[in-house]
Order: sequence, then C-alpha cells, then structure tokens
Amino acid sequence: MTSHKLCMIPGPIEFHEDVLQAMATPATSHVAVNFIPALGESIELLRQILFTSGQPFIIAGSGTLGWDMTASNLIEAGEDVLVCNSGYFGDRFGECLETYGATVTHLRVPIGESPKLDDVAAALKTKKFKAITITHVDTSTGVLADIKGIADVVRKESPETLVVVDGVCSVGSEEIRMDAWGIDVVRAIGVFKNRKTPVPNYYANWNRWLPIMNAYEARKPSYFATPAVQNIFALNVSLKQIVAQGVEKRFAVHKEASAKAKKFIHDLGLKLVPTSLEHAANGMSAVYYPEGIAATDLLPKLAAHGIVAAGGLHVEIAPKYFRIGHMGISVTEPERGHLDATLNALKASLAECGYKGAL
Repeated sequence: MTSHKLCMIPGPIEFHEDVLQAMATPATSHVAVNFIPALGESIELLRQILFTSGQPFIIAGSGTLGWDMTASNLIEAGEDVLVCNSGYFGDRFGECLETYGATVTHLRVPIGESPKLDDVAAALKTKKFKAITITHVDTSTGVLADIKGIADVVRKESPETLVVVDGVCSVGSEEIRMDAWGIDVVRAIGVFKNRKTPVPNYYANWNRWLPIMNAYEARKPSYFATPAVQNIFALNVSLKQIVAQGVEKRFAVHKEASAKAKKFIHDLGLKLVPTSLEHAANGMSAVYYPEGIAATDLLPKLAAHGIVAAGGLHVEIAPKYFRIGHMGISVTEPERGHLDATLNALKASLAECGYKGAL
C-alpha cells in the first residue's frame, strides 16, 4: 500500500512512481533538446492509443479546455449542435457551445440511461446539425455511451455531421477507435480550415497551435505559448507505459476490474446509478447510498480507511450517491492492492455506518 490516502475517484487518479518522478525534474526550457522529442513523441503515441491518423493537440488545461477548443474552432455562431446528454457533463458541454453562439439541442436521457440509437437517428432527422457531441463516460452518472453505434447512425442519417467525443474519463480505460468508428479528427481539421468567420478565441485557436504541433512532431522548436514542460514529460512516460502494456490488454484489464468492483457492490446489496451493466463505465462506478446513509456518514469513514471517494455530481441526485474510480495503475497493476483496499474499505465503512447489507 501507500503512505498517502488512495485517490480512488474518477480522476485525478493514482500515478505511477515514474510519472511522478517526471513531474519532479528540474526546470527545463520548452526548446531544450530533451523536451522537443518528448512532446513530438507524445503526439505520435496518442495516435496509437486513439487508433487515429489524425492530429492530436497537447495543450495544458483541464478537460474543459477540450470543450473550449472544439466549440470555438469547429462551430460558428448560429450553427446547430446535437448534444447527447447523459448527465452533468452534457449540460456543461452544451453551455460551452452556446457561449460561442451554437444553437444547442439536448437529447436527454433518464438518469442512468445511455443515449438510444433510435432516438439519435430521430433527432438527426429534425434539422441539419453541424456536429453531434457525445460524452463517452459521463462521470456524474458512470454511464458509458455507445460511441461506435452513434457514429454509425450519424454516418447513415446525417453524414455531414461531425462526430465529437468527450473522452476525458474514457481514454485509456474504454475502447476507442477513432478512425475505424468514424469519430472525426481529420475531417474536423478540414471543417476548421474552411470556416467562414475568424475563430473567436485566442489561446485555444487551432491556427496558433497547429504549426506548433507540426513543428514538435518534426522535432523542431516553435513557439506560441509556453507548454507545461514537466506535465508533458510526465505524459510522455505515462503514454509509453500504456503502449508498452498493450492498448488491447489495457481495455481487457479495465473490464475485468470493473466486473469485479460491480459484483462486489451488487453483493453488498447496493445499486448502481447506470440502469444496466451494458452501459456502465469500466473505469468507475457510481453507487447509490443505502437508505439511511448519507455522504457525510460514508465518505469520512472511507477516508479514515485511507480511501478518497467522490460524492455525487448530477444535480438531480447529488446527495443520493457516491463515486469510486477503478482505472490506471490501480487496476493495471493489481499487485498494488488498490482496488481490493477500496472495496474492503467500502464494506467496513458501511458496517460502521450501521448498514446490514447482503455480505
């Protein structure tokens, strides 16, 4: 085990020691001879992990910056966007799109449900959408969207519509094959280059970042804004670890860990927020509290057992459930005991709360 409380939430997650060490390196110039190849190689490694020939962008910011870049670079004021909304992050993505003038239509699903393909097809027939956005894993509900199925529907019903996936809580734990499934990267760059109006953003403007990405991938220095050097060193180490393990194996390991966690939760007599295991995420679990137990009862007890879990986030049910993450080294290196420690702590903490569950 570790000397610190385990961060078992749906991100941030536990880091490998080599990744942490990369973050602790001395201050380094963004045009240093050891940094240029680190960024260039990271771009190439991302292509392998996402199964794409398209253009990755590596830019410092939270996942929200991904929304900002998508909305400001691909969507022009007055254009229609269909948001497949399975929770909190569908709402927020919609707000971001509206900030840049998009006309947003939300395809909302009941809490715990995943967007149904027939509903997506019907929505696409109502108007011409510039893009459709899908939160692959909405961490507010633990719901996994069928991005392959949705992309297939889009290609059939509205082939000009861009397919945009929010992969913040899925990349590395859920299967994603961008090119084979028709998730847009290459075509998105073409749409961006053919904009009718200037990009209404300074920092997130692809016109400024695309030459930077191209230069570093060619192992040449270039400058627009200073990259987060240590973060990129750490990213490079992490991406190498993922590729070395094998992306396919990583998908399988996360499925196995998820099945173990969800069986344990079921055997405790607890209920998941996702209404079916078929659309439950593999990197996290969202779990309803038993009757009579609240966040203020359970979460502090988990912390006392050395486990940091997350409370609810979906506005309609936030006080009713909690969330645990099971991704990254916490499952790819089971010898660390992170998942077992979390599940055992959950059982013990519930017992301390007076829960008389199934186990």
